[in-house]
Amino acid sequence: MAGNTFGQTFRITTAGESHGPGNVVIIDGVPPGISLTVEDLMVDLQRRRPGQSKIVTQRKEADEPEILSGVFEGQTTGTSLAILIRNQDQRSRDYGNIKNLYRPGHADYSFDAKYGFRDYRGGGRSSARETTARVAAGVVAKKIIDEAFGGQVLGYVTQVGDIKANIPDPAEVTLEQVEKRLDGEANIVRCPDLASADRMITLIEECRKDGDSIGGAAEIVATNVPAGLGEPVFDKIKADFAKALFSLPAVLGVEYGIGFGCVTMRGSEHNDLFTTSESGGKRKIATKSNRHGGMLGGITTGMPIVLRAAVKPTSSLPIEQETVTQEGEQATIQTKGRHDPCLLPRFIPMAEAMIAIVLADHWLRWQGQTASRRLES
Repeated sequence: MAGNTFGQTFRITTAGESHGPGNVVIIDGVPPGISLTVEDLMVDLQRRRPGQSKIVTQRKEADEPEILSGVFEGQTTGTSLAILIRNQDQRSRDYGNIKNLYRPGHADYSFDAKYGFRDYRGGGRSSARETTARVAAGVVAKKIIDEAFGGQVLGYVTQVGDIKANIPDPAEVTLEQVEKRLDGEANIVRCPDLASADRMITLIEECRKDGDSIGGAAEIVATNVPAGLGEPVFDKIKADFAKALFSLPAVLGVEYGIGFGCVTMRGSEHNDLFTTSESGGKRKIATKSNRHGGMLGGITTGMPIVLRAAVKPTSSLPIEQETVTQEGEQATIQTKGRHDPCLLPRFIPMAEAMIAIVLADHWLRWQGQTASRRLES
């Protein structure tokens, strides 16, 4: 199967299935001397793992990573980095009675159409279980951009069903607001607007009781990103961000900045006006607003990068639905197993990882492309 590698200079290759022994990522392009431990990887893997709250799948996975190569005495060596996350709580028997049925909303039929064969246990390679490897790679990418330019990536839930959060300034949201409530308890839906978060949780629980699921949206913000990352034509950084997010399971839409809000605006309303400010004796160019979402001409401007992703409702449902068999005969299906009634809470670390990977890749490419100019100066 082609298409298992993403990135150019910072390049990840993943392998693994939902009900196989585990998932692994090999990362090329990691600079030497980056501090990296299993404990570092565990932070985001725990944010992604199943069974973390009452509103996610109850599959129990420790998601403890094993660093197989590329780290010595707590630092990256500059050689290829390999990380393995084993599967421990597969229940393949849940899929035995539907192995010849096509699940609505899933890739069962399209896999058969392409390969003539598929792993029916939980979706195989198309399962979101594969994203454990990406989240591990995202931790490495976050470390690179943090050390290089203080770059930070943070995601949060902005909508579940028709419930929308009020987020006045995306760049001001903190990890503490996303992960914790005011009393210190976990913010299980990862929405920083706590009033909306409570309503979201109620809606998700109602959907679970009905044997149904619900979709929503997430916002991902990257701050402290320098101007100059990206390319002007095919490798626009916005295009790579879009591919990164669309490569995640269940993503049906991606926008940045004002997004589809631009369709009703005049140019005089849409344009972000430039301004300058003095900081540390240096003049900094910025814009008064950020409808462009931190990117112009496919290149970063130094303003916060703001992206949004629309995530569909979970396709696996215990309620009866119409379908067909592999032979094309009419049938009905009820999907057993443990599934998220809403994908958004666990989607956040996956989205952060992919955005960080794109930023690390473009940063390293930019360094290689402009090294001679910097040496001359």
